[in-house]
Amino acid sequence: MLFAARSATALQRLLDVAPVFAGDGRVTRRFTLVPGSDFDADALTALEDAKARTIPWSEACEGVFDLVLTASPKGHLSMLEGPRVLLPHGAGFSKALPSEGSADSASGLDPAFLLSDGEPTASFHALAHPRQLAQLTALSPKAAERAAVVGDPTLERLLDSVSQRDRFRDALGTGARRLVVLTSTWGPESLLRRRPGMPAELATGLPHDSCQLALIVHPNEHSRDGSWDLAEQLAPALDAGAMLARPYEEWASLLIAADVVITDHGSTALYAAALGRPLMAAYDGGHELIPASPMAELLAASPRLRTPVDIADIDAALGAQQESVIRALADSAFAERGRALGLLRDELYRLLGLQPPPEPARTRPLPAPRHPARTPSAFAVQVETGAGEIRVERFAPSTERSAHHLAAEHGAANERQLQSAGLVFRRPSGTAPGPHSVAWTVDGWTAHIMDRYPGRRTAAVVLSPSRCLLRTRSSALMSVEIGPHRDGLGRIVRTDPAAVLSAVHAWLPASPELPATVVCRVGGQDFRVSIAPATGEEGDYPV
Repeated sequence: MLFAARSATALQRLLDVAPVFAGDGRVTRRFTLVPGSDFDADALTALEDAKARTIPWSEACEGVFDLVLTASPKGHLSMLEGPRVLLPHGAGFSKALPSEGSADSASGLDPAFLLSDGEPTASFHALAHPRQLAQLTALSPKAAERAAVVGDPTLERLLDSVSQRDRFRDALGTGARRLVVLTSTWGPESLLRRRPGMPAELATGLPHDSCQLALIVHPNEHSRDGSWDLAEQLAPALDAGAMLARPYEEWASLLIAADVVITDHGSTALYAAALGRPLMAAYDGGHELIPASPMAELLAASPRLRTPVDIADIDAALGAQQESVIRALADSAFAERGRALGLLRDELYRLLGLQPPPEPARTRPLPAPRHPARTPSAFAVQVETGAGEIRVERFAPSTERSAHHLAAEHGAANERQLQSAGLVFRRPSGTAPGPHSVAWTVDGWTAHIMDRYPGRRTAAVVLSPSRCLLRTRSSALMSVEIGPHRDGLGRIVRTDPAAVLSAVHAWLPASPELPATVVCRVGGQDFRVSIAPATGEEGDYPV
């Protein structure tokens, strides 16, 4: 059996259907790269990562295969001998690419690529919805005769992994925040090309303790210049705390973890809608989106993203769309939910002339994201104080919002940020092995920071998620105890102690005598904070 991939996107779709043959020792799997795509470099890398056995295109053209699977109709597929199966490499067939085929045909359903010398290129064309079969029939009746609706195997992976949502959010470090996912397709009409500054605008404009930003960028954009160069282009957003998904599998894990998805006209949003995720539209129009297509209908029904973005807009989107309504909009792109892998297996084994194994085909669960986003090393902090309550919102230091003070983490922030900060704090650090160990005491380190940065008013040490020690230039060392928030769902929420330190830093100049207790509101959650003079024993804690 030959898996013929033209790009990384197509290869990833083929890998999603590989479990159809899992456990069958009668099947030998080989992969080849179909030449001709501008985005083929990452396909080779993905094959190497998967440790798949590859054969050169020239060798593939000389062989005879019992089955050839491909996820793109483009390229000289007619040169491959054997029954050819065409799988979609996206959802909804909502985009036309005039530069790569017929201007009036959806990419993936273009007769210019589905026919060779007037005959269908594929022996079997797998589709995800009856609507797509109707589209294909109108465009190419001959090709439609060899097509059937089997559903979407990639969607099956997402649906079978929804129970992993909490685990994925833990891996991302999301906590109680809203996870905002910004997704961009590829090409000149994509969000990333039309609004290149939007990722940084979101990353610096949304409060750090209320929202986490993750970016999903089409694999073709990773392939165009390389993932390293793409990360450099997105550096302002990534440095402000955004996370960039890897192009294979991780994008799907992010959709499961997401609270709201901001999208252009790329088909990733259809998968988000199938999961019931609220959407915000950020498509500026053009010639690629096909009117009355599933994606066009979804964008028309979604609230439009306004700029500059405010958290109130995110909250409004979360409250405006019901899961059942969103899923209904995706129903025009996906059918046979829960049955796709089994239906596809029946068709493929029919072409092979074999009985499938007795065990049912099962999807492979999606992996958790590999690492959380960067945490900014400094924050521009807004503070509002009232009777017994302190409200804190923290933003990336490059934000355009006004701030009460800058809080900088010693050991992570740069010297310029430390020189400018009103509050300098440090987090617990491990001790490296060696013949001797040296550690500051809390009392010694906070006094050292006051001397090292004479313009700073407050120095603090985070000891644990619930305990900090703090010193101001005009006061002795203080102990800060942070209670948890109970969210009413049986969960305990703890906030970043550094956010509470910023609240105390702003509150102390007008504070009454200690000890005192205040409520600190961070990220929409209330935390009870007790502030009292520190003991001599606490001042001797090593840090």
